Amino acid sequence: MKSVAKLFTTSLILTIVCVKNVHLRNKNGQPKRPNASFPQTPMMELLAQSIAPNIVQQNPGDLFDILRDKYPLPNGLKSPFTEYDYIIVGAGSAGCVLASRLTEDPDVTVLLLEVGKPENILTDVPSIAPYFQRTEYSWPYFMELQPGVCLGMENNRCYWPRGRAVGGTSVINYMIYTRGRPQEWDRIAADGNYGWSYKDVLQYFMKSERASLQGLENSPYHANSGELNVEFVPERTRLIDTFLEAGRILGHPTVDYNAPEQLGFGYLQATIHGGKRVSAAKAFLHPNKKRPNLHILPMSTVTKVLIDPSTRTAYGVQYARNRLRYEVRARKEVILSAGPIASPQLLMLSGVGPKDHLSRLGIPVIQDLPVGQTLYDHITFPGLVFTLNVANLSFIESRITRLENVIQWIQFGDTGVSTTGAAEGIGYIKTPLSDDPDEVPDIELISIGGSLVSDGGLTGSKAVRRGMMIREDVFNEAYGSVDNTDTWTAFPMLLHPKSVGYLELKNNNPFSHPRMYGNYLTDPRDVATFVASIRHVQALADTEPFQRLGAKIHPAQYPACKKLTFDTDDYWECAVRTLTATLHHQIATCRMGPDSDPLAIVDPELRVYGVARLRVVDSSIIPRTVAAHTNAPAIMIGEKAADMIKETWR
Repeated sequence: MKSVAKLFTTSLILTIVCVKNVHLRNKNGQPKRPNASFPQTPMMELLAQSIAPNIVQQNPGDLFDILRDKYPLPNGLKSPFTEYDYIIVGAGSAGCVLASRLTEDPDVTVLLLEVGKPENILTDVPSIAPYFQRTEYSWPYFMELQPGVCLGMENNRCYWPRGRAVGGTSVINYMIYTRGRPQEWDRIAADGNYGWSYKDVLQYFMKSERASLQGLENSPYHANSGELNVEFVPERTRLIDTFLEAGRILGHPTVDYNAPEQLGFGYLQATIHGGKRVSAAKAFLHPNKKRPNLHILPMSTVTKVLIDPSTRTAYGVQYARNRLRYEVRARKEVILSAGPIASPQLLMLSGVGPKDHLSRLGIPVIQDLPVGQTLYDHITFPGLVFTLNVANLSFIESRITRLENVIQWIQFGDTGVSTTGAAEGIGYIKTPLSDDPDEVPDIELISIGGSLVSDGGLTGSKAVRRGMMIREDVFNEAYGSVDNTDTWTAFPMLLHPKSVGYLELKNNNPFSHPRMYGNYLTDPRDVATFVASIRHVQALADTEPFQRLGAKIHPAQYPACKKLTFDTDDYWECAVRTLTATLHHQIATCRMGPDSDPLAIVDPELRVYGVARLRVVDSSIIPRTVAAHTNAPAIMIGEKAADMIKETWR
């Protein structure tokens, strides 16, 4: 197998060298126009020419169709069954795990329905993660207009891209692997959610994990026999060691931040292998897609859960595929793993949700539940930029976008192409404003080997700023003078927002996006915590390690903040309200809780209250904010749910 891979790599490199100046061509030999969903940028063009030069496609409208993973029905089946034991809606992080685990039993049949396409070879490239925020692999969700936030974004609206792919958001995210603090999971259990303490969930985090973390080989908090690769990023800048050294000076030890003992700073742990992305689909579905009892249907939109109104029992789903409508039945359970936006939307479309809201839209109410009425999100301020006086120090796209770098990445998995969107380190801090009695952080700092300006210049893609939907005029006025230069930043992530949002249906059309209200920064304590985190990043930059690099804060000028004095608290509040960006961690829209919890949608075994044989298994069930990027918790939830479901039907 290794010799085949080596031969393929060698052949590919020779092809690249021979045809590096040849554009993709159609059947008539003419240059092919790229799919509009993949931006024409130097990095994308180089990768396309390097990986698949001069190919002829079967599907003229899809540039990378030939390079996509394929999920044909097994055993030569031409169409799916009309009935399965389990129907899983959504092949995201949780759904992929669930489908894999349930079909370990050869006597069980599972249908996995996913609205998106399979991932392609370009989604393997960690450094271009920002590109996929505005492609066919993302749901282009927008928060409803909220005064006072996202003032520098297009149309003054916050952009909420979610994964639309086999693999879900794990196909487009920044691959960061974090689990949350022990106290946070223990509190969830103490609320009445039996089986969800830190001790309970740790075994499921570790069940999935295949860690290869140098120096942590003997850690009792990591495992190496699972399916999900967790590794340190192979290519780093000097800035990460500077960040860790500065942290130690300010009292933050260098630690494994996924270990429970103490808060601190550490090297980024990522879901990658050999410098390439490992999505949930790649880890859990691809190796098992030939199982005869696992049927995977991409590009299939579930429009309704079928529920018997007299017995309140789920018995199947309706879905649309290739412009045709189908119904399929479940002998045992229907399981929603469509994510924190689509799962509550589908519940409400099916008659499970707030009675008054559904009645106004003409949807027959089967079960009155507060679906979507609780929504938490992690937001960040990406605009804290420090200039440096040392050249060639940070990741800059124009340096990465070189043929020799791509060739080396293909062969060895290193070079700047392997960086996870330039994220290099994680630091947990507890600001003086925290009112938490336990050792729980209120801010996560994401150390970047560069900053917002690293994707710019004449040849830059501007993918990061465009992925956040920052208005070009706002960006140019604030950062134009330092665009495409060596810089450093740390993104502060608000871990436990006091502000609570919600979502509801726009109408009863399953193809409409729901209305989403983040209610960002409506609680003044969230603003104060952001300002405190900015002061802490400034203190890091003022330490001797960063001063050796000439770190100096860039005085960004935002249109909305012109009357405010730079570096005052009022200025920073205005800056945060100008560049208010989600980190794609929406939770609690299908909140888990005991039957005494008036906001709960599912019980601790993830069964929907009042509806038999219907569960929700994804990050929407997390009832409290946790200090974690939600990909790893979603995979853990899939693991735990699989065991609970097996036990139910044993």
